[in-house]
Amino acid sequence: MIILGLETSCDETSAAVLVDGEVRSNAVSSQLCHTGFGGVVPELASREHERLIVRITEAALTEANITKKEIDVIAATAGPGLIGAVMVGLSFAQATAWALEVPFVPVNHVEAHMFSPFIDEGAEEGTPEGPFVSLTVSGGHTLLALVQEDLSYRIIGRTLDDAAGEAFDKTGKMLGLPYPAGPAIDRLAREGDPSFHRFPRALTRQSQTSKSYRGNFDFSFSGLKTSVRTWLGQHDEAFIGRHRADIAASIQDAIVGVLVEKAVGAAKSHNARSVAVAGGVSANSALRRAMQEACRREGLRLFIPSTAYSTDNAAMIATLAALKISRGLRPECRYDRAPFAAFRTEETNP
Repeated sequence: MIILGLETSCDETSAAVLVDGEVRSNAVSSQLCHTGFGGVVPELASREHERLIVRITEAALTEANITKKEIDVIAATAGPGLIGAVMVGLSFAQATAWALEVPFVPVNHVEAHMFSPFIDEGAEEGTPEGPFVSLTVSGGHTLLALVQEDLSYRIIGRTLDDAAGEAFDKTGKMLGLPYPAGPAIDRLAREGDPSFHRFPRALTRQSQTSKSYRGNFDFSFSGLKTSVRTWLGQHDEAFIGRHRADIAASIQDAIVGVLVEKAVGAAKSHNARSVAVAGGVSANSALRRAMQEACRREGLRLFIPSTAYSTDNAAMIATLAALKISRGLRPECRYDRAPFAAFRTEETNP
């Protein structure tokens, strides 16, 4: 079976070809037009997707040595994401499927991240077996799910305010780092001391200020952003300049510490055998190291896709479509799927 996957939920235009479950191509174009704004501008993102979608799709087909007439199924992100950006990829995918007279599969972007460890190149030790805990962490989403053998799942924790990726980007901006600041903090933190300053870790056992923690698995990062801004305002630019790497390492340590505690704690609480981590923040080197150490200490298996499949990409879209089809989904020649902006599970949860 040959599946063409398309992803346009935010600021990456991506197309991928999956042949019998194997990724033959995964073309990704990251938009640079947002750099000067310190964040993604929705209108600009939509226009860039319009400009690039045909070119990226043709590049993926060429790399996979596949013609359009050989495609069996087309899958695309239906949401969540920037609604204008999602509409570009979804409309293009459905129109192409209609023209080729092949079935179309709408895919939930967050679920695609959740199951990205199932990508053929994603894990050297096989794929997760349920029940396992999935931590999906990106610029727009931070949530924990308990995934069963049949790939059905339920959300057991989510952010109450800001996503971890947003916390990286916004605090990095406060430090004068370029957008996206997450990777910049990761690089800079390697030169710093994570114990330089202890920033708050909300809703954790280590938090000295939170009275609401009762072993729940929700997240909160808005307080961290406020704390960083307040602390930076108490020091002059010369001091901040001398210790920028230490500050970056301290911020990263606070975010990573929360993510690891929640994910491992959820796995132990729900008797899960494994932990899977996905989403753009899963590319963070400190998170990978800390999660590996914690899982090894607790006797848990850890699955993290390669960095190529951590950020937004179409290979994960095609892979989730293939997983659903292998488990009984009959893709339809239906081309009227509407996009959605907010995360929801009722339409696509296996």
